[in-house]
Amino acid sequence: MSGPRGKPLVAHRLRLPVPRRAAGWWLALGLIWLACTAADRLWLRLDQRLPAWDQAEYLNSAVDHGRALGLLPGGGWQGWSALLDLSPKIPPLASLVNGTVMAAAGDTPDQASWALALWQALLLAVVAGWGRQLVGPGFGLLAAALVGLTPALAALRVDFTLDLPLTATALLALWLLGRWVAPAPTGGRWSQGLAAAGAIAAAVLVKQSALLVLVLPCLWAAALGLGSRGRRLQVLAALALVVGVSLPWLHHNWITTLGGTNRAVIESGAREGDPEPFSTASLLWYPRLWPEQLGIPLLGLGVLGGLLAWFERLRTGPGARLASENGGESGRGWGWVIGCALAGWICTSLSPNKDPRYIAPVLPLLVLLLGWGWWSLLRRARGRWGLAAAASLLGVGLAAAGTTTAVERTGQIETQPGSPLPAVLAALRQQVGNQPTTLMVIPSAGPVNQHNATSFGRLGGGQILGREIGKREQEQPLVLNQADWVLLASGDQGTKREESRRLSGEVRRDGRFRMVGNWPWDKGRQLELWRRRAEAPPAQRFDGPFITLARGLERGPAGLAAMSDAIGSQHQLDGHFLYQQRVSDWAQQRLRLNRSDPDALWSLALLAVLRNRPAEADGWFARLEQLERTNPWPSAYRAVVLLADWQAGTAASVAKAASLRFEQPVLPALADLAGVLRGDLGRIQPARESIPRAIEAVRSELEAAAKPRQ
Repeated sequence: MSGPRGKPLVAHRLRLPVPRRAAGWWLALGLIWLACTAADRLWLRLDQRLPAWDQAEYLNSAVDHGRALGLLPGGGWQGWSALLDLSPKIPPLASLVNGTVMAAAGDTPDQASWALALWQALLLAVVAGWGRQLVGPGFGLLAAALVGLTPALAALRVDFTLDLPLTATALLALWLLGRWVAPAPTGGRWSQGLAAAGAIAAAVLVKQSALLVLVLPCLWAAALGLGSRGRRLQVLAALALVVGVSLPWLHHNWITTLGGTNRAVIESGAREGDPEPFSTASLLWYPRLWPEQLGIPLLGLGVLGGLLAWFERLRTGPGARLASENGGESGRGWGWVIGCALAGWICTSLSPNKDPRYIAPVLPLLVLLLGWGWWSLLRRARGRWGLAAAASLLGVGLAAAGTTTAVERTGQIETQPGSPLPAVLAALRQQVGNQPTTLMVIPSAGPVNQHNATSFGRLGGGQILGREIGKREQEQPLVLNQADWVLLASGDQGTKREESRRLSGEVRRDGRFRMVGNWPWDKGRQLELWRRRAEAPPAQRFDGPFITLARGLERGPAGLAAMSDAIGSQHQLDGHFLYQQRVSDWAQQRLRLNRSDPDALWSLALLAVLRNRPAEADGWFARLEQLERTNPWPSAYRAVVLLADWQAGTAASVAKAASLRFEQPVLPALADLAGVLRGDLGRIQPARESIPRAIEAVRSELEAAAKPRQ
């Protein structure tokens, strides 16, 4: 149908009763958040499950950061390096926020979940603000309500992982970046660019996987900005802000971050049998989950409304517009939403590890798109049958979506805790108080594992750490000789059952331990708490073996391999690393008597490496260079820690100088590698020759060291 001048008629505007003033709009949004939070608190009260591996690990990280800030009992401020030590694999921002909330709400799992309500508030505010920008105030509130009713996002509100914080911060970054990308005078302002950069940095500091949804939109925005004379400086300033905010954590933890990412993404994906990244199955992996994650009512009505609007647009001609509440063109900005959704889906699909919750940052974008389909249906109903019909349709749709989510969430409630672990840790706490204690947790299952043992062991300022050991046969004598407290289970132990059952039997038969309590579990199983007898010989300390292992580093790869084999098990047996302070005190005392004591210097150098203090390690290895002038390994280790500290130039100088004095293939390889890393492209070809030679030399030394033991 055309108007009197042959122009297509603008579609009928939807006039649902929505708050027009800012205060009323924010009040309505607050009521949506309160409804979501009330439902979540009810669910948490009814559900009695214990936090599993991931959930407990993130709870423990939040407690670590809350204590490091001096907000939770059991800790205190020890400096920036100590704070950055607490996030070796995952960035710290979410844990800092969560730990701060726990200081006010409490540190039990249910109390800690108030932090998730805070992240949900941010998510709803972003979605509502984005929807208001796209169409108008009413659509913003509708989009927020639909996000609150989305089954997958509702599940994240009671699941203490990083997925909800990641979703909220990533969506904020995309929204603010889109505002800056918009043509002038709407976009392109300095304040917009810096705000977007801050949000991008925040998302990355919540979890590195934020890059999966941010990298392509950021590259697109940067390309547009660099192509505009007025925005080039803004792009550079934004990049400097993101790098400057993220760099301290990345510089401190980049080695452990790379190792943790490899295990969590590549190795885990291969172990779980996820499809190859560049396969059709990979691209369809997440779309097949969307009906369940989004809910059939939300998805169905959204698709139906979108199709009807599309057909109407085709019928009325390409010049037709869909009017927004503000009288503008509702299509403005939708291209950015669609592009961000596609980019996030594609990049997430390319990740080797595929968990249903990893697509969470893309779901609110899909809800915005589906919400526009709902809006189109409401607009059509209002135009044909009046406001009452549109309101009724809205009520029915929201009720259907809410019922779907409520049924799905109710079906997930577990009325039993899964294990008596909280009672076990409470009993242990009564015996050890707030003394630093390590509990060897032999079972490994969702309701009983080292992470949730730590969670319950540290409530209210406790210092009990759960650690898992004994899954390898060679570790079992260490438990018998060095452990003070052991948690056993009868029957099925969880993962690696045979080794765990064998160790359980060894503890029960060993006269040095006695059972101090048992608690019924399930399937006829029991949890049993055992402790070393007071009359038994005390647990062996690691101090002496550590000093020997540290001195063994002067032998090069053989000594390094021996240290690596031993240190992991010892850090499980001594979760508080109490041996480190004792060894440090001993070494410092030895140096006061003899500045060149080799045992003390090697011990302090290794301690600095284990504590991730490369600058300190460099100082000790430099002293060892002067002390052991005929040994190439102090120089090699010094070059390595300098590389870890991003001092490639100094590392190259140290390695090159040592390579002139020693015939050790590792040294020229380190010199070439450091040269490449500092930007000397001429060292690429020498590095391609020297690094394989060094690897072969190390392999030969390890094989030679292993022969006497065979």
